[in-house]
Amino acid sequence: MAEVVLRDRLESAGLGDVVEVDSTGISDEEHGNPLDRRARAVLAAHGYPTPDHHARQVTAVDLVARDLVLAMTSAHARALRTLARGDQRVAERIRMFRSFDPAAPTDGPEHALDVDDPWYGDQAGFEVTLAEVEAAADAIVDHVRSALEGRG
Repeated sequence: MAEVVLRDRLESAGLGDVVEVDSTGISDEEHGNPLDRRARAVLAAHGYPTPDHHARQVTAVDLVARDLVLAMTSAHARALRTLARGDQRVAERIRMFRSFDPAAPTDGPEHALDVDDPWYGDQAGFEVTLAEVEAAADAIVDHVRSALEGRG
């Protein structure tokens, strides 16, 4: 869902051809599975495209190749930092997705920034997740735009 929303917002900001967005998981248990039907339904109901996406596991190579890595939960962030194998430059690129939400907590434990995981719930959980993703998306686009401008 976050990939779809970010692609949409980046496209609207004129950055769709400049920025690569992809989504990976920290485990391989979902490898090859398509976008969850409930996520697909919520995205479509909100006017987003529903791409032919299949899950894959993140690799250390992915982390090195990315300028920004957005973790959805603190557990994901810890796993990504472990995968970075002590490379501080890579670890510094790992940010909590909701850290960009202007209404999210700015102090407290990292898990306070977790995006709700709707997997074990019903369709309503996917609505909550979409709202959390959308709340952070514009600030992520602004961050990316600033980073690109800083490169000159």
